Amino acid sequence: MRLINTTTLQVVEFLSIDVPPYAILSHTWGNEEVTFRDMMLRFTEDHAVEASTRIEQKAGFIKIQKSCEIAKRDEFKYIWNDTCCIDKESSAELSEAINSMYSHYGGSGVCYAYLVDVSLSASLWKSRWFTRGWTLQELLAPSNVVFYDKDWLKIGTRTSLAKLVSVITMIPTSVLTGNRDLKSYSIAQRMSWAAERRTTRAEDIAYCLMGIFGVGMPTLYGEGAIRAFIRLQEEIIKYNDDGTIFACVGNLNTEP
Repeated sequence: MRLINTTTLQVVEFLSIDVPPYAILSHTWGNEEVTFRDMMLRFTEDHAVEASTRIEQKAGFIKIQKSCEIAKRDEFKYIWNDTCCIDKESSAELSEAINSMYSHYGGSGVCYAYLVDVSLSASLWKSRWFTRGWTLQELLAPSNVVFYDKDWLKIGTRTSLAKLVSVITMIPTSVLTGNRDLKSYSIAQRMSWAAERRTTRAEDIAYCLMGIFGVGMPTLYGEGAIRAFIRLQEEIIKYNDDGTIFACVGNLNTEP
């Protein structure tokens, strides 16, 4: 697992048995995100100055910088960010990362949910963050989620905002506050929480739900949303005898 050092902003790799306590960032992707390759070039002697200048001008760099500042303030030496801690040029690594995503968020000490389109808690329901497929598990998996607005001002936590977030997401407050286990809800109920969410890549509408149902499967980009969703259902059936799965047809929303 790769993590960003919150002091140096350097990406460091750890074996699974040696992963230190870490914070994690949840956000919606925008233009000019900083990639793993960017971060590697930033600390490569032959390219460091040129790469640093170019990378720091990217719009996504401020998210790395600000999240590291907050994590450091919260006494975390490391933070995980999906834009630059995964080498997405490697299909094998990307598939492994997608299958591990839920556990990455679940293993974090805190998740910072950055809402780039929100300035006040009153406008929380307007945020695009609540419409994306991947952010569903990022809301549910961590033990602690803290929301920040576009200026990196703290809005509140998943617990303190549970009633409002429940209205927005249709997820019961008992799940958001941690008073009821996610697995105590039927497959159909959990699936319904994703019904109005969207992903950019067609297959991700299925892949983003793997962790919520405790299953894993190879990612096969190009197979299409329907085939990916059928494979997801097949994996769920292997480990569950919940008949409500047959009521799940899925909206398969894949618009950007």
